[in-house]
Amino acid sequence: MTSFSPVTVRGDIPLLRRRINDQPIVYLDTAATSLTPRPVIESMQRYYELSHANVHRAVYVTAAEATSHYEKARHAVGEFINAPHPDDEVIFTRGTTESFNLLAKSWAKTHLGEGDVIVLTEMEHHANLVPWFQLRDEIGCELRFLRVGDNFRLDLTNLDELLTGARLLSVTGMSNVLGTMAPLDELVAAARRHGALVAVDGAQLVAHHPTDVQALDIDFLAFGAHKMLGPTGIGALWVRREVLETMPPFLGGGGMISDVSLHGFTPAVGLSRFEAGTPPIAESVGFRAAVRYLEQLGLDDVAEHERALTEYALASLQEKFDSKIRILGPLDTVDRGGVISFDLAGVHPHDIAQVLDQRGVCIRPGHHCAKPLMKRFGVVATARASFGPYSLSSDVDTFVDALADAVKLFL
Repeated sequence: MTSFSPVTVRGDIPLLRRRINDQPIVYLDTAATSLTPRPVIESMQRYYELSHANVHRAVYVTAAEATSHYEKARHAVGEFINAPHPDDEVIFTRGTTESFNLLAKSWAKTHLGEGDVIVLTEMEHHANLVPWFQLRDEIGCELRFLRVGDNFRLDLTNLDELLTGARLLSVTGMSNVLGTMAPLDELVAAARRHGALVAVDGAQLVAHHPTDVQALDIDFLAFGAHKMLGPTGIGALWVRREVLETMPPFLGGGGMISDVSLHGFTPAVGLSRFEAGTPPIAESVGFRAAVRYLEQLGLDDVAEHERALTEYALASLQEKFDSKIRILGPLDTVDRGGVISFDLAGVHPHDIAQVLDQRGVCIRPGHHCAKPLMKRFGVVATARASFGPYSLSSDVDTFVDALADAVKLFL
């Protein structure tokens, strides 16, 4: 039984009690970083106060407790995405970006060579682009790209052609700019026809929509805690176990070895070979608390709330600004998330954001780490509003009113 109420969630978030410029905060930047509820904060505080020690090393009581907390967090994160082996398939990383670097420099560098094909899309975040460019420059693999149509959705016209000879399809589950959700069922089915593995960037997906790695039939899923009500500095890369067993370590150092001599080293067996050094222990505790919190809310209910809010915001923006505004993303809420990027004719996104800040409205101006997508649609930057389980229709109203102030000021 879920207990979702955006008003209740807001009551759990201390930051929303602040006032900026004598205005209550209207936080519409969840796509960059979500706000953190008190149960997550308190879980980390309890760890620091009662069990703070390093993990997988000492045998004293608090060290054993810290190790237990860390591994329970791994299990909880694995359960959250319905990993078939939640204790053995979730690698803790610093976030989605590190997860893709691990994927490229461990699995891909080991299994791919010159001429091997990786298929990406035009709407990828830099985290799912730059590591593949680095790999291409290093080993000579080939990168191909699915285009984004003028309707802001992936153009699958030549999907099979692009996947011919491909070893990997790596695609975002939801664009952090357009809000477009990738048709993963169709993409995965096509990849399987061509014998390719599938990686999904779940940074914008996992916190807002139920994500089941078994039902999706994918091989890799990358996501970060700070976009799902959790702390910064920790994320996860889920890897199908039979694939994981073929991957060498990514970083070297303490904790990831079985043996070291003056002649070389033997890596550890299992997940520890990917987690060199002291891991983000307190952050793992917060990560566990965040996924448990989201489970209590119920992601189906969260997704419906954000869908309705997005629909209301899209209608309000079009009604209020008509031809003055260009929304980069689908104008309906079918297979679309709660991210709205827009270009207001004649006004720079940074100017818009500064005016809105005077009303306590927090939005994001910039290229959103998606420069190829910006170029695809002929803009340098956009302003972006994004929603979370704590967002309200009144937030949308304040946002639209503040945007009207910016129009009056600049146009």
